[in-house]
Amino acid sequence: MTNAVAISLVVNGERVEANVLPRLNLADFLREHLELTGTHVGCEHGVCGACTVRVNGDIVRSCLLLAVQTHNAMVETIEGVSDSGEIADLQSAFRERNALQCGFCTPGMLMAAQDLLKQSPCPDREQIREHLSGNYCRCTGYQAIVDAIETTARARAGRLP
Repeated sequence: MTNAVAISLVVNGERVEANVLPRLNLADFLREHLELTGTHVGCEHGVCGACTVRVNGDIVRSCLLLAVQTHNAMVETIEGVSDSGEIADLQSAFRERNALQCGFCTPGMLMAAQDLLKQSPCPDREQIREHLSGNYCRCTGYQAIVDAIETTARARAGRLP
């Protein structure tokens, strides 16, 4: 039997100490050990984007990253960026534009959208589509999601000095 490994990381601003099996992926650690169930597990191959989180400021697929790889890292989940108010405007736009549908892909979409808007505050529709190409949605056909992100980008641009 494989021995557990001690890890220490910061999740959504709080220090976490845990003993985990070396093969445990980050998505399962977040969901099962920390009860942060907003990070969804879809394909478990890194192609659907439902498990998207930020590690040290970069978005990653948490199903492809082992929890032990996040030792000494800073991890932000949908709960963290939502609770902080960082994506309140995006969430509102998703709701207003009916970009939610079943909601399974929404956490990953919001994480990817916020990442895009940090990199490119005023993306055009093609840039939005391209940035979301690694996130699957089976309900909306993406039009409403692109509309919501575009709406948020325009509103944020209007607030810039």
